[in-house]
Amino acid sequence: MTDRETALRSLVVGDIFHARSPNGASPVCLVTALNEATIFARRIHTQDDLRFDRQTGVELGEVKSRIDCVAPFPPDIHEIFLHMDRKYREFQELSKTGSEPDLEQYKLTEAELRALLFIEEHISSDPIRGSTRRAEQRPR
Repeated sequence: MTDRETALRSLVVGDIFHARSPNGASPVCLVTALNEATIFARRIHTQDDLRFDRQTGVELGEVKSRIDCVAPFPPDIHEIFLHMDRKYREFQELSKTGSEPDLEQYKLTEAELRALLFIEEHISSDPIRGSTRRAEQRPR
C-alpha cells in the first residue's frame, strides 16, 4: 500500500479530514461510514453527503475533490468542527420544515473562526502525501 492509501485506510467513523476541490473549495468533512472501497463523509459546512475512493482519496462524484490531509486536528479544534456539524445539521432540519434560524445564529463564533483559520496551517504542516496518522493523535 502507498502512504496515501495507508493514511486513507486509517480513517475511522467520526474522524475529520480535509479535501481540496479543483475549483479551490476547501471541504472539511466528517467520516460517517466506511467500507473496503469507499469513505462516506458529510461536508460540515454544507451538509452535503460525499463519497471518496478509499485508495486514492478522490471524490466519487462530479467535483473530484481530493483528500489532502487526514491528520487529526487538535482536540479543541476537532470539537469545534463537531459542534459546527451539529449546528449546520440543525439549520438544515429547520429549513426542511420551512423555518429559518435567526440570522444571528449564522454568524461565526470566535471559536468557529479560530478553527477555520487553523485549517491552512494544519494542512501545510501535515499533508497526506508522506504521513500516516498515529493512533495516539486521534482525539477521543
